[in-house]
Amino acid sequence: MTQGRLRVAIVDDEQEIREALSALISTDPNLDMVGSAGDALEAESLVREARPDVVLMDVRMPNGGGPLATKRIRRAWPSTRVIAVSAYDDRTTVFDMLRAGAAGYVVKGSPGDDILEAIRRAGAGQGLLSPEVSAEVVSELATRLDAQASRERADQARADEVRTILREPGRLGVAFQPVVSLSSGRPVAVEALARFPQTPKVKPTMWFARAEAVGLRVELEKAALELALETASARPPEIELAVNLSPAMLERADVADMLADPRSGRVIVEITENAQVEDYRALQQALDPIRKRGVRLAVDDAGAGFSSFRHILQLSPDIIKVDITLTRGIDADRAKRALAAALITFTTEIGADIIAEGIETAAELEALRSLGVGFGQGFFLGRPGRLEALAPVG
Repeated sequence: MTQGRLRVAIVDDEQEIREALSALISTDPNLDMVGSAGDALEAESLVREARPDVVLMDVRMPNGGGPLATKRIRRAWPSTRVIAVSAYDDRTTVFDMLRAGAAGYVVKGSPGDDILEAIRRAGAGQGLLSPEVSAEVVSELATRLDAQASRERADQARADEVRTILREPGRLGVAFQPVVSLSSGRPVAVEALARFPQTPKVKPTMWFARAEAVGLRVELEKAALELALETASARPPEIELAVNLSPAMLERADVADMLADPRSGRVIVEITENAQVEDYRALQQALDPIRKRGVRLAVDDAGAGFSSFRHILQLSPDIIKVDITLTRGIDADRAKRALAAALITFTTEIGADIIAEGIETAAELEALRSLGVGFGQGFFLGRPGRLEALAPVG
């Protein structure tokens, strides 16, 4: 600023607009016009050389537009204030410029006094929205604040639901589904499945997703694991217990101790296709001491997507569970049988067992037996229920 006068620059890709604004600025004895530019790149050079106090910035122009130029100018020369001047008065355009750091926004065609006032206020460290856009911005802010408040209320409600389950005994339940030897028809393991209020209307996966959204997934998984281990302690010693755990859970030292506790019996840990593994090396380090103490590792949902195969290659599991999408109708689908045969060959090569999930018909069972699948799970073999005497399947 020179002797109380504001140094002003104009950036606009239309020469007529630049000339009109320059003429307007010349009418105010307290403003000095120090230069103009026609696009976003020229704007940076102009500000670097002229060091204006205020820049009148067009929104839509070549080489990046007003938001990009404004962001760069505010980052490099924070003392320079930017006022958006544009023919566009839609809310998205306004917010783009304000987010980039503009101190004000006036619409082309606004009265000259409004534009001059915006320059003066920007130079004084204040902001201004022209009447044409202020109502739109206020409306948008109100809408966004209402949406944010709604999201916060929903998050709080989800957190309260999860905390209620964690706090009140009996709200969290567990069911067990048998895993059966397809050669003998006898159960060899049971999979623990968490049960919540409103199940099956609200699936367990949705409850865990709710818990994750409010930062309580690990606490909920631990509670489900504790209940499964406690309830399954009455099972015959030759029956393994399979539990589903996320990578984050497996990296906890207390969970590792729970899994390897002799009182827990023989345990299988299942990692699903949907489990996101950020660091396989860290997960392997967490799994190594557990597996050395007898806990077996299973990769669930094989065939459902690429992630399960990545888990298999990175973690070298003891068990591969074939997804229901491959099992369903395998008796009548040559392509599915061919893929199942390939998986059987692969598991044999790596020394792993294979379990076919989702067996629901006698025909599917016979097809899988004929292919040499060793173990199976599904409604035809046994539905999830209470832990009790497990009858062999014929």
